[in-house]
Amino acid sequence: MTQFERAVRADGRYPPEAFEFLQRGLELATRVRRGHEQHRRGRGRHVTGQQLAHALRILAGRQWGRLTREVLRHWNIRRTRDFGEMVYLMIEIGLMGKQDSDDITDFDDVYAFDTAFDAYSIQVGARTDSRTSSAPSDPEVDGDTQETVD
Repeated sequence: MTQFERAVRADGRYPPEAFEFLQRGLELATRVRRGHEQHRRGRGRHVTGQQLAHALRILAGRQWGRLTREVLRHWNIRRTRDFGEMVYLMIEIGLMGKQDSDDITDFDDVYAFDTAFDAYSIQVGARTDSRTSSAPSDPEVDGDTQETVD
């Protein structure tokens, strides 16, 4: 059993699948940020708590649509602070880093789960294309870029 698996089991709040989703959201937020800023500025993969929370909202909507709240609830994720709790667990065990300006409160109330996932709709008869989504974009994360998630 890895250090990560031991830490997740000992913590017990979120399943490993939730952390896999968190990692995909971090990858999305990082790719999008690189589109807005030159990667050469020396900031590596760092994104803010708000940027990560918005990327996770967009990724979840693209992946699960109207089922997003149910999937996240199944994983015991009920508010954006839960994303922060997961991040800070990863920081605690040395699998993620943070800057001095980062704080877990950066994840507090980034958006309301009660309404954040209601804007998704199924388009009957619409052409299905893996590069498009009916999920709304968020200027905090993707601005004018078209980011695709496989």
